[in-house]
Amino acid sequence: MRVAVIGAGIIGASIAYNLARRPGVEVTVIEKERPGAGASSHSFAWTNAFDKEPLHYHTLNRDSMELWHRYAHGLGVADAFECRGRLQLENTAEGAEVLRARVRRLQSWGYRCRVMEIGEVSALEPGLVTDSFTAASYSAVEGHVDVPRVIEACLRLAQDRGAEVLTGRAVTGLQRSDNGKIDAVETTGGSVACDVVAVAGGTSTPELAAHAGVLIPQPESPGIVIRTDPRPPLLASVSVLHLPALGPDRADVHLRQTKDGVVQIGQGTQESLNEDDSQAHADDLLDRGARYFPALKGATALPQPVGYRPMPADGLPVLGFAKSARNLYIALMHSGVTLAPLVSELATLEIVDGAQVEALAPYRVERFS
Repeated sequence: MRVAVIGAGIIGASIAYNLARRPGVEVTVIEKERPGAGASSHSFAWTNAFDKEPLHYHTLNRDSMELWHRYAHGLGVADAFECRGRLQLENTAEGAEVLRARVRRLQSWGYRCRVMEIGEVSALEPGLVTDSFTAASYSAVEGHVDVPRVIEACLRLAQDRGAEVLTGRAVTGLQRSDNGKIDAVETTGGSVACDVVAVAGGTSTPELAAHAGVLIPQPESPGIVIRTDPRPPLLASVSVLHLPALGPDRADVHLRQTKDGVVQIGQGTQESLNEDDSQAHADDLLDRGARYFPALKGATALPQPVGYRPMPADGLPVLGFAKSARNLYIALMHSGVTLAPLVSELATLEIVDGAQVEALAPYRVERFS
């Protein structure tokens, strides 16, 4: 079986890695730029199932979270995954009630989170100014990922098993036979013959699928995650921190720190739309974080270009073969970092073994048609 994987972000690289582990499967990865150059390079890389609904989608994310330790270890980059939990804080009565209700619902689903007393917060993160907080939650199973290292490891191990990685190759079309089967992927560097095409092209996936007449609606979802210069260790106990808004025009922020000391700061939820990549906006995000975490004062905010998230129209993943192009497999989702370990394994079952994984039934492409 010859499989062409389009896209070398965290989903495409993970699928390529799992496919290459199967005997008799020849894998070619086609990437228009460089590995991880798309949404993966802009991701906050937070692994969670906290705001994922409905229950089947929450469960999919949660099951994948449970695989991350094993997955990173198997790739030889165990320290690329950190899971020390997440704190979410509120500073209004209304926000406190919403947070408590969310925790109650998640606990009924068996998710390991709880409401935390403010005194516990101070003990957990002594650097936080806690005077204005009205409620806090702690989710023990959440963490973050060093995405570039994971992508590099996936592709390196796939190549060790014979996979070919073609970079700087934009896809220009799909060659189809009279019966509708895709025989080759046309690229700016020539055609790649294949028996199956797995499209994991992030925000380009709808355009790529359209070459085979497959419709996937996707609105634009821009976001900003800034970085700072390297700082001394900031978070004492948790991996991710969500801090409340300072007012109606200064939304809540989330932050984490990478192993090289860089602090990443984003605004609002993962679905928040933001195209302001100015220095002024970066400085404001840093200031919002520093109001609660004084150790951030004196850091330098480094603005980053706008990143566009893969975001199917209904917010749920698109996974599986398209009925109108039966050897075209689609893998498009917003929560790629959380879902990569599980989705790549299940996609391999469907591509190589012809399985119909019941857990993926709600995410088939035909729901849009």
